[in-house]
Amino acid sequence: MDNNRPKIIAFYLPQYHPMPENEIWWGKGFTEWTNVAKAKPLFKEHYQPKIPADLGFYDLRYPEIKEQQAELAKEAGISAFCYWHYWLGNGKRLLNLPFDEVLKSKKPDFPFCLGWANHDWQRKDWSSDASIIIKEVLIKQTYGGIEDYKQHFYDMLPAFKDKRYFKIDNRLVFTIFRPDSIPDIKIFFSTWNDLALKNNILSFYFIAHVGDKNMIDKYLTDGYDLINLSMLNYPFKIKYTKINMLIRFISNTLFKRLNIANYSEAIKIFNDKINCHEKVAPTIIPNWDHSPRSGKFGHILHNSNPKLFSVHVRDILNAVKDKKEKIIFLKSWNEWGEGNYLEPDLKHGKKYIHILAQCLKNTK
Repeated sequence: MDNNRPKIIAFYLPQYHPMPENEIWWGKGFTEWTNVAKAKPLFKEHYQPKIPADLGFYDLRYPEIKEQQAELAKEAGISAFCYWHYWLGNGKRLLNLPFDEVLKSKKPDFPFCLGWANHDWQRKDWSSDASIIIKEVLIKQTYGGIEDYKQHFYDMLPAFKDKRYFKIDNRLVFTIFRPDSIPDIKIFFSTWNDLALKNNILSFYFIAHVGDKNMIDKYLTDGYDLINLSMLNYPFKIKYTKINMLIRFISNTLFKRLNIANYSEAIKIFNDKINCHEKVAPTIIPNWDHSPRSGKFGHILHNSNPKLFSVHVRDILNAVKDKKEKIIFLKSWNEWGEGNYLEPDLKHGKKYIHILAQCLKNTK
């Protein structure tokens, strides 16, 4: 792989197939598409529902879908998928069927790595001021210490041995969604690296997925090799001045508490100088709208379009141009329930894919 070319790692959600737990909690046949299909526009010019185009409402139990996704990802210039991986402790996994099939079948022939989605499996509700209330923890994320870390490692060892596994600096990339949640992170790091040596595989390149730029130094001190900084929440933060509070009150009244940020303004915030930090992998964010999941309490990036997306991509590419490791994450490949995807939809088709590919081509 050309080391001078920026490497784009796309987060991949495996939530598109029925599983017993989801059917118990949310009904027979529930998948991410359930919320996507029933979404409605909540204000004038609100782009909902978002309907997939080329791949349709796919089911990840079918291998040909994953093959088609890989072909589209190659067309976009993406270097690897980062499959969200749910290990809740004591051997409990969720949504593992699609990735298990990728391992078993050896298809698609496309690089991958794992991202540990280390959070409780929750049923959520929202209060009147749009703050999240955890109504019920369905399965708690647990950390069982060294023995659990060993079980986790050995369960995933076939993936680590796979020739497709994505590497940085000749080490296996492993991203952690909530780096602050693991109580003994240095023990986790040392346990896995010791087991890697024992099993004759490469050591790990640990990446912290972080939403607060002020926490970067903390996680580097903890021993992470790289910080994936996602500034998605920043456009939705508000300084509590009298005028801003008045604007928020009017917005809440008119839009029924929707928290809306214009994409044109958001990408200016995303273009932060911290992205140039040698140990920061910035994030490309094509769009965001989780109103299919949270209704009127959604956070929405409004008016994303291909032209603005091209500006955003060029900004992020420019931020990494002088780095030794030019690593960028894409959030996300297929988070349709959060309006956060690169896959083709009925409105824009493959334009976002073509723009990313063209911007990458222009960096050579």
